[in-house]
Amino acid sequence: MSRKMFSLIACVLCMLIIFSASAFAEKKVIKLSHSHQADFASEIHTAAWIFQKWVHDNSDTLEVKIYAANALGEERDVYEGMQLGSGASCVISGTAILNNFTEKIGVLDLPFLWKGYDHVHKVLDGEAGEMLAKELDESGFIVLAWMDSWGYRNVVTSKKEVQTPEDLKGLKIRTIQTPIYVAALNAMGANATPMAFGEVYTAMQTGVLDGFEHGAAVVKAQKFYEISKYIALTRHLFGPLVFAYSKSEWEKLTDAEKQVIMDAAIMARDVQRGLAPIREAEAFNFLKEKGMVIHEIDTSTFRQNALAIQDEIAKERNATDLLALIRAVE
Repeated sequence: MSRKMFSLIACVLCMLIIFSASAFAEKKVIKLSHSHQADFASEIHTAAWIFQKWVHDNSDTLEVKIYAANALGEERDVYEGMQLGSGASCVISGTAILNNFTEKIGVLDLPFLWKGYDHVHKVLDGEAGEMLAKELDESGFIVLAWMDSWGYRNVVTSKKEVQTPEDLKGLKIRTIQTPIYVAALNAMGANATPMAFGEVYTAMQTGVLDGFEHGAAVVKAQKFYEISKYIALTRHLFGPLVFAYSKSEWEKLTDAEKQVIMDAAIMARDVQRGLAPIREAEAFNFLKEKGMVIHEIDTSTFRQNALAIQDEIAKERNATDLLALIRAVE
């Protein structure tokens, strides 16, 4: 091979290498944050993985990196960073944290509001969901999809079986540190005890708590069956999830990239929703095998006690119109 030909081939190879490296470097990285462990027992991580896979298979310009277990910071910090266009590109979380950015969204966490999975979907995929998405847009977030928790929240206790509001009286029941959750548990008859989630297991072991409220899938995943005995199927809260994107980051995307992301989010939502009742049933079966006593109860009195709170909180948050929309959906 002549020296001239060798030089030409070497030049072409260098150009190809540079072009390939440049093309790779130009790929936009979507940083997806969530608070759960990187485990498919989690409804949030499952949705994140489906989203990542869809984008990988359908875009040459986008790459999704999942940051599980609050690797990019606590949820509120992540959302505040998204408002500034720093840190995470998007996040999947419960809606409760968004009370810090729009007060109306707190209505989604009102006790005994939801009639079932179908009701949740019709509401959030309809006019009410659009209303909240507009509120969040004004706060700097684009709603990609509304998703499900894997099951309703129920009252879980260690020593006392709960059948009526009287049974809850005086019991210290852990709940999320938000005013709506605290008001809900107090209205049900409990002594609502806000506490960081990571402290619950030890508090149950030592008797600081008499119980807590959460879904069956979480009781299973966190091994709370080791220190709890009873689950009263109060189904008092559902706690929808939101998949939100930083508005400032969204505006940097091309229309084609936005479409891929929206398609990926809807795919993740649909699969995640389909799994919700299955995972909830699996968790209950598992907990029964572990010796937990799970029982249906008459929730009519609990529900009646909570109705006044629904109206009161909605009024405080200028969300009586939103509450009316939700109640009107069959």
